[in-house]
Amino acid sequence: MNQNLSSYWIFYTVANAGNISKAAKELYISQPAISKSIQKLEDNLGCKLFSRSSRGVILTDEGQLLYGHVKEAFETLNQGEEKLKRSIDLGVGHLQIGVSATLCKYVLLPYLKEFIRQNPHISISINCQSTNETLELLDDNKIDIGLIGKPENLKNINFFYLDQIEDIFVANPDYLENLKKRGIKKDAILENSTLMLLDKHNMTRQYIDDYLQDNQITIAESIDISNMDLLIDFAKIGVGVACVVKNFVTEELKDGSLVEIPLGFPIHKREIGFAYKDNLKPSKSLQTFIDFYQNFKPEENT
Repeated sequence: MNQNLSSYWIFYTVANAGNISKAAKELYISQPAISKSIQKLEDNLGCKLFSRSSRGVILTDEGQLLYGHVKEAFETLNQGEEKLKRSIDLGVGHLQIGVSATLCKYVLLPYLKEFIRQNPHISISINCQSTNETLELLDDNKIDIGLIGKPENLKNINFFYLDQIEDIFVANPDYLENLKKRGIKKDAILENSTLMLLDKHNMTRQYIDDYLQDNQITIAESIDISNMDLLIDFAKIGVGVACVVKNFVTEELKDGSLVEIPLGFPIHKREIGFAYKDNLKPSKSLQTFIDFYQNFKPEENT
């Protein structure tokens, strides 16, 4: 486009008014300024856009052609402004959240349920992957916020603490009874069982690997499992000993379908929380979510 938008707006207003004097009043500019703008537009386009009449000005054939396109363009702009205003009034937006499948199911869902109820016009996208991958997506600005296990290094990350989680080893009572019959003592269960762990890309797995190494526990046989739910299910049917988050197997421990294996050295608890980049200004949708989770108490809304 070779002309600036104001020139076309003046042209559009004059065409609608059919009179330069009337258009000047609508635009709050002088008649000579309007005439000069129209003349410059005509010179640049190489044609006459208006012809004078006793009542004012009327569009030439070339002016009619241009007017049709200019009218459509300004109507589209007006529609865009109206939609934008309605979106702002309704709180329309989009939020991308990164989270592991485990934390999504056991921690995030109560927050999402209430947030969506309060903010129905903000659409939510969920990227399910490990904490390490969530941190990479945050660093690359591919998601707005993540629900993660707190990493050792919080570079450029604003972390909001939600809770502590505790890793434990569990097994089916029958599985433990069979180990006992084979003469395996309680303090040697981990070394003499099939140990089921999350895959090596998971931050929890890395944390547990460090624990096993620090305490010189050598694993005889292990199985990598993709998610926490499968670990729990496999442990319940007696496949082996599973490393799970205690917070997520409270019912199984209570009803006796799983038994916690005593450890000589406890596994330190870890923090989980929401994280977003602190060197970027939050979008309106993200700020709305931040304000929400800082005040929301899941136990009060279940």
